[in-house]
Amino acid sequence: MKYFTICITLLFLFSCQTEPKSSLTDARDYNKYLVSNPSRTTSKYFELWNSKIKPDSSQLMSFGIVGGEYNRYFQNTGDIQYLKKSEQVLKKAVAIAAMDEAGYYRALARNYISQHRFREAAQLADSARAIRSGIDQTLGLMFDVNMELGNYDIAQKYLDSLKNMNDFAYLIRVSKWNDYKGDLDTTIRFMEKAKLKAEDSKNKELRLWAYTNLADYYGHAGRIEDSYKHYLKTLELDPENAYAKKGIAWIVFSYEKKAAEAMRILDSVTKNYKAPDYYLLKAEIADFMGDDLKSLSNFDTYFEMVQNPAYGDMYNAYNVSLYLDRTDQFDKALKLSRKEVGNRPTPESYSLLAYSHFKKGDKEKALEIVQKYIEGKTFEPGILLYAAEIYSANGLFEKAKEIKIELAEAIYELGPSSEVAISNL
Repeated sequence: MKYFTICITLLFLFSCQTEPKSSLTDARDYNKYLVSNPSRTTSKYFELWNSKIKPDSSQLMSFGIVGGEYNRYFQNTGDIQYLKKSEQVLKKAVAIAAMDEAGYYRALARNYISQHRFREAAQLADSARAIRSGIDQTLGLMFDVNMELGNYDIAQKYLDSLKNMNDFAYLIRVSKWNDYKGDLDTTIRFMEKAKLKAEDSKNKELRLWAYTNLADYYGHAGRIEDSYKHYLKTLELDPENAYAKKGIAWIVFSYEKKAAEAMRILDSVTKNYKAPDYYLLKAEIADFMGDDLKSLSNFDTYFEMVQNPAYGDMYNAYNVSLYLDRTDQFDKALKLSRKEVGNRPTPESYSLLAYSHFKKGDKEKALEIVQKYIEGKTFEPGILLYAAEIYSANGLFEKAKEIKIELAEAIYELGPSSEVAISNL
């Protein structure tokens, strides 16, 4: 869930453990999915095509298929080694591809997007566009890359060039665009259309994409029951889907305040799924429970995992927030937030940079960044929470108050601990 990458500061703010709301979830709905089994990371199909790859191999199809399978293993396990293996074989495919093989450039670009190597992804997208094969797929990729780089005007032009209300790929992108614009009703309407297209197609991957994204959007809109139902639909289709289980855990924790049950769900996930950010969510829940030992243990696991150089810049945003709010390493936070702005100059990255200056005592510089790069450019509640604190410190109390009113409706998205942070604005 995207709010988590920009609001990790809230992990360390405690709130009163209010009475939980009436139960919306039922453990009987999802218990059968919590019997966690290791995901398969090989198959006869994979072994067949992998066996065709030799040191001097030029079998382009083999590289493409094997690269795709490695990416699937990464999605299923969260294990970074598979994403890097996918990169290796796709780079080989790009190196030997004929001029009409733009698909390999796009595949490698998407791999780089997953690794947060957005500028390299943009270069590959340009190479794919020059080949002029699969033009619509390349234009969609150009939209995706430019959204990640904060080039919103450019992204809109690519989106406009794709307009096709009967195309799943267009519908999910126009949904994302409206989410960026802060029009959640329109976002959901387009995503619901995309869901129908996915279901008509009988394509499992498209259905999973539609269900999980729609579940997220419903959550942002306060339609928690609809969100819960779509996470369950995801698990009916893919019983091992870690993201859907995480989504249900968030509902149990943030909406129902059942921290122990949320922890039970996540403990079942992290037995076999190895993404560092899951341990940060477990640490947040442990903080809420007042279990300092479990919180520290999960933070230690996170820090140990992200020491792996294979992650590159994927966890920069998380690490900046940890430096700011957990370890008080403000110089490290400032240095890393500057790097993140260079990699990904979005309001989220500038928010981290502004807050780093703020924590170092330079509230005027923080305000300058907010006014130039954030104000009027985002509706993300985590970013707005940072901005409101900076406004307040600079005496702009009315601006802070306006955001405070808006954030009062975003407590579910931000998490239970946000109540204290918002009330203190």
